[in-house]
Parts: sequence; C-alpha cells; structure tokens
Amino acid sequence: MQKIHEHFSTKRTPQSEPMVGATTPQVQMRSGGHGWEVDDWKRLERFLILGTEGGTYYVGEHKLTVEACRATQRCIQADGPKVVATVAAVSHDGRAPSNDPALFVLAMCAKLGNETTRAAAYQALPMVARIGTHLFHFAEYCKALGGIGGNGFKRAIARWYTDKPAERVAYQAVKYQQRNGWSHRDLLRLSHPKASSVDHQAIFRWITQGELGENESTENVAIVEAFEEIKRCESTAEVVRLIKGYGLPREAVPTKFLNDVAIWEALLPKMPVFALMRNLNKLTALGMVTNTSATTAHIASVLGSEERLVKARVHPLAVLIALKTYAAGRGFKGKLTWQPCARVIDVLDAAFYAAFKAVRPTGKRLCLGLDVSGSMGAKVAGQPFLSCREAAAAMAMVTARVESTYEILGFTSGGPGYVQMTSRACFGWSSGGSGVSQLPISPRQRLDDVVRMTYGLPFGGTDCALPILWALNNGVEIDAFVTYTDNESWAGDIHVDQALRMYRDKTGIPAKLVAVAMTADRYSVANPDDAGQLDVVGFDTATPNVISDFVTS
Repeated sequence: MQKIHEHFSTKRTPQSEPMVGATTPQVQMRSGGHGWEVDDWKRLERFLILGTEGGTYYVGEHKLTVEACRATQRCIQADGPKVVATVAAVSHDGRAPSNDPALFVLAMCAKLGNETTRAAAYQALPMVARIGTHLFHFAEYCKALGGIGGNGFKRAIARWYTDKPAERVAYQAVKYQQRNGWSHRDLLRLSHPKASSVDHQAIFRWITQGELGENESTENVAIVEAFEEIKRCESTAEVVRLIKGYGLPREAVPTKFLNDVAIWEALLPKMPVFALMRNLNKLTALGMVTNTSATTAHIASVLGSEERLVKARVHPLAVLIALKTYAAGRGFKGKLTWQPCARVIDVLDAAFYAAFKAVRPTGKRLCLGLDVSGSMGAKVAGQPFLSCREAAAAMAMVTARVESTYEILGFTSGGPGYVQMTSRACFGWSSGGSGVSQLPISPRQRLDDVVRMTYGLPFGGTDCALPILWALNNGVEIDAFVTYTDNESWAGDIHVDQALRMYRDKTGIPAKLVAVAMTADRYSVANPDDAGQLDVVGFDTATPNVISDFVTS
C-alpha cells in the first residue's frame, strides 16, 4: 500500500498538477501544465514588444489579441497616464520590433481613457507616430475604437503637421502618400490645421487640391515640385537629376525605372537605414553588391554605424529578418533571387549586436537554455519567416558574446525512453527522457549559422526544469539559469521553481532564474514570490542588460 505522503510533496510535483505550497497560486496554462499568470502591466509590456500577430502554438491571434486588449484596458483604468508613458518609452527607445502595438495602445488611451489619459495620449502622438505611416495607422485604430471625431483628436492631428518644419512635412507627403485607406489629404481635411507658415500653407494646398500656386516655389516645397516633375520623366537621366537635386525617395520613382542601376546609385547616398536593409536583395540582384564594390562599401558604412542604427531606431529583429532573408538568396515571396555577398552578411551580423547597444557582461557562470520544443516552432512577433526557436538562439548569442563562462543547452522532453538525433546539427540527445544537449555554438560563429543550426533540432514537449536538472545531475556550477521559452512548460515531473530550490539546497549556490518570454501570452514559469527569479520579454532591446543587472545584483 502506497503511503499518502508519496502523493503529496512540496518538493516534487508534476508540472501537469499545481505546485503544492505555492504562496501565489498557480494557474493551468493552455498546454495543460501549471505556472503563474503575470500581472496586467507585464502583459502590457509583452504586448507592446512582441505583439500578438500570428498568435502562438496554443492560441490563435484573435483570442490572444482580445486577452491582451482586456489587460491593457484594465491598466488604462488603473493608471492611464502611466500606460501612455510606457507606450512612449517603448516606442521612442526603439525597444519593440514593430511600432504598431504602441500605436494601437495609444489609440486605446485616446479613445477609452479618462480626460487626463486622453490628453496625455494626444500629447504623446508625435513621439509615437513619427512618420506618415504611423499617423495613418493611429487614425485607423482610433476609427476602429470608436470614431475619429472629437476636438482632441482633430487638434492632435493638426499639430502633427503644423509643429513640424515645412520641409519635413513635404518629405512625409512625398514618401508616405497613403496607407491603410488613409492619406494626408484625408487627415488634413478632417483636422483643418491652421498653417504655421507660408510654406506650410503651400504644402497643405498641394496635398488637398493637388497643385501649388504660381508664387509658392521655395526651397522648402521644392521636393513637391520635383515629385510632380518626375511623374512625367521619360529618361533615366532626368530621373537621376531630380533624385540627386531634390533628395527624392525611392517611393517617388516611377516603377518603370526601378530596374536601372543608375537610379539606385542616385538613391543610395540619402537612402534611410530601413530602406537600405529592405533593398539589399534588389541591389544584389542588380549586380551592384560584391565584396569589393562601392555599393557594398556604402552599405558597410551605414549599417556598420552604431550611431546611425540607434538614431534610426533599428530593432535587432529587423536586422535578423534581413540577415536570414538575405543569406537565403531568394525571396520568400516573389521570384527575385540573388547571390549573397559574404561581406554584407558580416555587416548584418555585426549590426544585429550593435542594435542592442552596449551589453554589460556579468562575469557570472551562466546556463543559457534554449527551449526547442514543438511549441517554439511558432512565429515570433508576427514575423512569418522566423520561429521562436530561431529567435531564442539569436537572443542567447547576445549574452554569450560578452560572457566568458557559460553553457548553451537545447532542451525538450519526449517522455520515457525518448531518443532524438539530428544529422544536420550533429546534436546527440540522450535517452531516458532527459532531452538536453550542450549545443556546439560559439560566439565566433556568424549569426546566420547559429540560426541555421536550429532547423534540425528535434521537436518534443516543454519542460523548462531540464537545464536545472542537467546542471544538478552533472555537477555543473551555475550562478544563473536564463531560459528562452514560450513558458508553456508541462512535460516534467518537477516544477521549475522546485528544481531551482533543489539545486540551491544541494549545491549551496544561490542560483537565479530568468525566464525570457518569446511570446506575448500571459504565463510565466518564474515564481513571482522568489526575489531570485525574474520574468523578462524576449526581443526587448533592454532585455540583455536587464538580465545582466539582475544576475549581478
């Protein structure tokens, strides 16, 4: 007869059951495992940085978005100005891969908040909606959330135009002509701004009526005249003259000229950082990018400048997507193909790390655990060509590059007798259900090689306790376990918190745990009642230094 205490233990509980003795009760996650539900402010942070596009392995995009919006609305009701300040900080500091979640939450504040919150939201609009496309998205979100009327909304839109120098308004009107069914003409007619200068008045008239007055040709509106002229050009030489003379962007160039090398050579000197990354494939396909070409030298000077990357708010995920796409030598859509240039790949590799800014090393013994279970095959931050497992490997490399003592593990669980092998990466996966392997990843490897190594990893169940148990069973001394996961841990016979306490007890090391969330769901394996455990958001540009500060504190 089995003893009752064998079924009731505060030291070892299967993850499929709630942990006995937890001060903060656990909840059942979508996977069937049990963990903790993060508070609404943490969910807001995850939503702003990771978004909900594409959903996760366990929940669809619509449901995940609804849940995130409800949590955000509760935050707005509790402290609307704090929500606005959070949105502005995340957007301004370039912490998120996409600005759309920030614009959406700002629209929620503007439409669903109290008077103080609405005023704060409209005041923050220029900081969050920095370009025309952002402004169009904000207008569409406001329309969906209750309409675009109201004096506050109209005044905010009007200030977006009147507070900018005339030349910037003209450039925005030429480069970002319309998006999402909105145009500058729509917003100007809606907001009726009072022009702050003669040049503003001329640009507003052109936007709304399609023409400039006879005496309205000044330096500040010259780009508008050039834009109108380029529409009528019949020769490459004419187009090149206008691009060089007036700084016209690629969006102003008629499509029929976009396969001409001379056109791209004219565009390159003033091409913004994001536009340059987006067009690397096209430039290479046109034969302009080789290891020794002037075009490649220009690309290296732009993408190799940390100052320019930071100023342009280039997010590491954007660089990673560009790197993965470029290294593939073909588009995921369309028929364009190219021969990747090794020097450009090296430049993108360096730009990825530079986009995180200076990461502070901890000097501690770290275990970087990559969750490579089946659920990590979901896409990250709505990116259709990048899985969470690939992104996790890239995130781990940011820390590994500055640390001197660390282990990188891949972990997944397949149950008793589980054996998985992969010839592509040559990783051996031990039997007996351990599902842990030391990954032969070096910080000297290029990032595209590291990401490629994740393709052949075996899929299985999620057990986030495995890195801790591996260290305990192998006598490895670790100061902090950093786990990159979707937090849907369910397959283990001991909870992560219990495994960590067991490790601390048996080794005498006050080891810490950092759970890096790679999806915007509401769960965490980190115990909120343990000061030695922390939940952070993956692909937040602040995350590597947050981890560093926590581990060394």
